[in-house]
Amino acid sequence: MKEPIGVELIKELREKTGAGIMDCKRAIEQSGGALEEAEKWLWKQGIAKAQKKSARETPEGVIASYIHVGDKVGVLVEVNCETDFVARNSAFRDLVKDITLQIAAANPQYVSRDQVPAAEVERVREEIAADNVGKPPAILEKIVAGRLEKFFATNCLLEQTFIKDQNATVREVLAAKIGQIGENIVVRRFVRYQLGEPLA
Repeated sequence: MKEPIGVELIKELREKTGAGIMDCKRAIEQSGGALEEAEKWLWKQGIAKAQKKSARETPEGVIASYIHVGDKVGVLVEVNCETDFVARNSAFRDLVKDITLQIAAANPQYVSRDQVPAAEVERVREEIAADNVGKPPAILEKIVAGRLEKFFATNCLLEQTFIKDQNATVREVLAAKIGQIGENIVVRRFVRYQLGEPLA
């Protein structure tokens, strides 16, 4: 059985690189628990570079659309970058196209976990707890944390497994592209329409 990754190790890597918790956890897994190797892995993936650029303004970008074959699913997405030059760059445009395909195929509800309303997170937490009544508190806490991660991975675009690479999340693909292009890139918002779906 695999030994669980220590919270302190994740915290230390996060402080050194500014990368997200799940990215740090994956880096430690990939490097066999070696902190220095995990840091190199994050840099190689572009995640640490992306974190350093994340505070930069992104006033440019594109609004892109995608209509799935059969005309039953449509997507509009706004992806921002720092300059008009990059907004017209083919690498950026290819990324935006991939994001529209991801939204059409995987049907996320939010861009990232910080957009999920607190009330929704609490509702999911209560459902999980109700499904696991009678479990010891420490075990219940782990179950709730694990199932919440799964909820975010299903419903948040950046947390989803990338449809073109099952070994990467959309966030990791975005980070790699930021490292390649050298500018901050932000998925700002999207809307997905499906024929016949109920109106909110």
